[in-house]
Amino acid sequence: MASTGGKSAAGRALDALGLFVVFAVLWTAAHFAPGHTGDAALVAALGFLLLAGTLLSELVEVIGLPHLTGYLAAGIVAGPHVLHLIDHQTVDRLKPVNTLALSLIALAGGAELRVETLKQRVKTLVAATITQSGLGILLVGALFYGVHSFIDFTRDLPTGAAIAVALLWGVLAIARSPSAALGVISQTRATGPLAQYTVAFVMASDVVVVILLAAGITIARPLIDPSLSFSTEAFGALGHEILGSVALGTTLGLVLTVYLRLIGRQLLVVLVALGFGATEILSYLHYDALLTFMVAGFVVQNLSKQGDKLVHAVEQAGSVVYVVFFASAGAHLNVPLLQHLWPVALILAGARVVVTVAAGRLASRLANDEPVVRRWAWAPLVSQAGFAIGISQIAAREFPSFGRGFADLAIATVAMNEIAGPILFKVALDRAGETRAPVPSLGDGTTPGESDAA
Repeated sequence: MASTGGKSAAGRALDALGLFVVFAVLWTAAHFAPGHTGDAALVAALGFLLLAGTLLSELVEVIGLPHLTGYLAAGIVAGPHVLHLIDHQTVDRLKPVNTLALSLIALAGGAELRVETLKQRVKTLVAATITQSGLGILLVGALFYGVHSFIDFTRDLPTGAAIAVALLWGVLAIARSPSAALGVISQTRATGPLAQYTVAFVMASDVVVVILLAAGITIARPLIDPSLSFSTEAFGALGHEILGSVALGTTLGLVLTVYLRLIGRQLLVVLVALGFGATEILSYLHYDALLTFMVAGFVVQNLSKQGDKLVHAVEQAGSVVYVVFFASAGAHLNVPLLQHLWPVALILAGARVVVTVAAGRLASRLANDEPVVRRWAWAPLVSQAGFAIGISQIAAREFPSFGRGFADLAIATVAMNEIAGPILFKVALDRAGETRAPVPSLGDGTTPGESDAA
């Protein structure tokens, strides 16, 4: 990741010039050699997103924005909806990089979870989970029902079906983005009560959201189609998925522990192999990859002395992968759709932020948290990304009668949260005094290990 501060005006000017050159080269290639969508286009897109994302992150840092904002902006501008420098097919072919990034993020997140911290914050986590989930579903869902007559795909639905869609939207509203939160923490190398709370809550909340999604779909089915009866099959499948993911994650964590202790070499190769191979196997077995890798990291950290070695290896591997991951996420944002749906999306996204702030303050008061957590506990919970979009796709698949419209509105709302969330979290960490110098990026002249040693 790029380093903070310390760069002269001339250095920033060189970054801006480099960014202009990179965009100019890709623009020239896209306009004078159009139609290339093969391996050459994929390699060019990877190189561009890595360089442009890194350079733009250096520039936005001047005004205090997180590097994630630079990565996202580079992808949005170059993507198929703005400058068309990278087409849809190439963006889709970048999915393996996203798979690797998510596995590394989950591993790092699990390795940051320490039993001591969880014991200290169990009251905070329980209070935050109940208030954020309960108020999020109830209040945001109620607002959605209140404006459903202004939304194309819900305007003509009967009352029961509209309530069901509002319930599903409420579940979507409580989905967070572990990748965005952990990405900001990784960039800033933040440590302290707020960072600890963030890691514990955003990782644990994924499990809660998965359970509530299954419950929401089960309740929504008979409301949307009165001919259907209440079924508990979804809960059985959910239990199988969670237990299987935890079991495999524990096994993977023990295997990693043995490897780190006895061999400990070529960790980058091992992590890449796990990120690609293990994820495919987990998908085939219908287990949750994010939960599995999180449990694996947790096991390494808490059942061995190899946790710091694992975190350091993930930082080295992720310093490049995260840039491409978030830049490609920016390229995926459907800007024309956001322009069409922005009024309703803005209302729903704004209401979600208000509810998140209120629930965070209430939970911290109930748990008697320290002042910094009481003030900023809501900030890391604004971001949404792939997990929320995945929920919308599941809803779309389960309810095809309105699913396409539901997914489109979700994408528009998530886009707003994806852009604003990391900025708000970075501000919160800065104000809390928990940020430190990040891991150096390409061209800094140091390695992550050297930076840590310093």
